[in-house]
Amino acid sequence: MEEVPARERILTAAEELFAETGFEATPTSRIAERAGVPKGLVHYYFKRKPDLLVALVERLPDERIDMSGVVVDGDVAASLRALLAELDRRREESLMLSNLLYREADTHHTVRDALQDRFRELVGLIRKVIMAAGSAVQCKADVDSAAELLALAVSYQHSVARHATEPELGRVTMERELAFISDALSLGAGAP
Repeated sequence: MEEVPARERILTAAEELFAETGFEATPTSRIAERAGVPKGLVHYYFKRKPDLLVALVERLPDERIDMSGVVVDGDVAASLRALLAELDRRREESLMLSNLLYREADTHHTVRDALQDRFRELVGLIRKVIMAAGSAVQCKADVDSAAELLALAVSYQHSVARHATEPELGRVTMERELAFISDALSLGAGAP
């Protein structure tokens, strides 16, 4: 069995401890202890404690999607549904990490900046799916605004997922939002 590299053990320990006790209440000595490494090694890989948070953002699931797996030619709504289902599946794999990072974004600008970069990538991904699925949409609707609105809805849903007492309600709400955006696109809403 291959040993997990020290850097990965440090990140795993930091993720667990930040989730359990919060960023501010977790000393690097506890991270080192849980990772089974000397404290100096934590500082070797991560000069400052907030650098651990930035590295944790990079551990979120990759949002690059194989377009052939989600795009339904001529059906924007079905394509967006498939995309959101894949994004939700990936979020479920990293629920603890997502919750931790959204919480820490309030007080750590580096995390907030990294999450904003991911948001812009999500907008671009949604836009690509819309464009690939509906050639009629391309000329007559404001695809950029539609992509941003749906990305905002997805980001909000993911940021509050840890508080969801009725996850099914969130899926119903997202379905309504998706249908609204898809209908608006097909009607040419926001045409330039």
